Amino acid sequence: MKTIKTIAVRACLMGAAGLFLLNFGVRDAQAAIPIEHWTQPSGAQVWFIESPSIPMLDVQIDFDAGSRRDPRAQAGLADATALMAGKGVTAASGQPALDENQLGEAWADLGADFGASTGSDRMSFSLRSLTDPQLLPQALALAARQLGQPSWPAPVWQRERERISAAIAESLTRPGTQAALAFAKAVYGDHPYGYETTADTLKRIDVADMQAFYARHIQPCRAKVSVVGAVSRAQADALVTELLGRLPAGGTCAALPPVPEVQPLKAAQDIRIPFQSAQAHVLIGQPGYKRDDPAFFALLVGNHILGGGGFSSRLMNEVREKRGLSYGAYSSFSPGLNAGAFVIGLQTRPDQAGEAVAVARKVVTDFVAEGPTATELKAAQDNLVGGFALRLDSNRKLLGNLANIAWNGLPLDYLQHWGEHVDAVTLDDIRAAFRRVLQPDRMVTVIVGAKP
Repeated sequence: MKTIKTIAVRACLMGAAGLFLLNFGVRDAQAAIPIEHWTQPSGAQVWFIESPSIPMLDVQIDFDAGSRRDPRAQAGLADATALMAGKGVTAASGQPALDENQLGEAWADLGADFGASTGSDRMSFSLRSLTDPQLLPQALALAARQLGQPSWPAPVWQRERERISAAIAESLTRPGTQAALAFAKAVYGDHPYGYETTADTLKRIDVADMQAFYARHIQPCRAKVSVVGAVSRAQADALVTELLGRLPAGGTCAALPPVPEVQPLKAAQDIRIPFQSAQAHVLIGQPGYKRDDPAFFALLVGNHILGGGGFSSRLMNEVREKRGLSYGAYSSFSPGLNAGAFVIGLQTRPDQAGEAVAVARKVVTDFVAEGPTATELKAAQDNLVGGFALRLDSNRKLLGNLANIAWNGLPLDYLQHWGEHVDAVTLDDIRAAFRRVLQPDRMVTVIVGAKP
């Protein structure tokens, strides 16, 4: 009789061969991927892609329980809750309790993985397992226990709180951390996106707080579940039901309170923080846009030209190639349920920080005023569309794209038409979007480590 570990090894070898076939198929078919969507009686919403090429299952369960739901005085609560949800399960239905070590060993024995993570907007639970009939039922049962019956061991939280506090203290000795904290505080103001987790905020969090946070946010009716793998729709529906089955029913599932919008900046800020370091760390930016902005593709393509396209971007050309002021310079947007930051980032010699900042500011000011050239636009579109298949060449990447569709309420044919949306962007679209979203004269500039 085959052991569980033997099954796992053989299935992984099969998966490696199947992954080659999946890659080939995606590159040929681009993004013609059928996506199914339905709502379960519990209120849980499910998005599903059947991917039979490899014997794997990937599931992501998302809840509106990210750090934007933290109380200011307890910044870090969402992160702590996600961490502690994986530190053991209670005894139930004749099954013994498992501490964190036993839980880890159980997942290792199955050759599977389940865990929680948080971002600014959501708390996500991810399961990866082989679909072998001797493995998958055990993985689903264990994941359901971990999701629905965490044990919240107080001594473990005391240990983890000390560990995280020590890690925070160590991180503050690095200039990059200092720059990021100052930038977030200046850009987001009183919005939860800018809350800082400290040893003091962690001290205000106990097990009861995490249990209350979990009970309020982690309910089947609030779940957005993305499933990719070698299962049928009926199997996908059944496994989602099992995964959420140990969570308490949410009753009427009342709407969560709204999170306030990120406020625009009223004036420019220049923040300089003394720091003994070989490189000055520079961040320039402001609040950007929400993910549901109708100009999303214009902003995506425009930022690829401005600073998101690596060595082909304007920032890289002006800051590095022409002047040698930095090894690299970039720009990015972080759109979410609320407006995430637009940021320009670079590192340079402390004595060159002033010049580097002046160049970066001029690049963004000129781009907002004039937009890109037709040549830049065509190159960016070709690069983005040509590289799109690489975003879909594994089950895990498919899952990420599917979860993006689920979380942001995007059309089911979003992937199929992604390239068309990119190609449809015009020069006027980019100019209009960047003039509306960015205000170069009101940006925050943070410089850590520059010489006075």
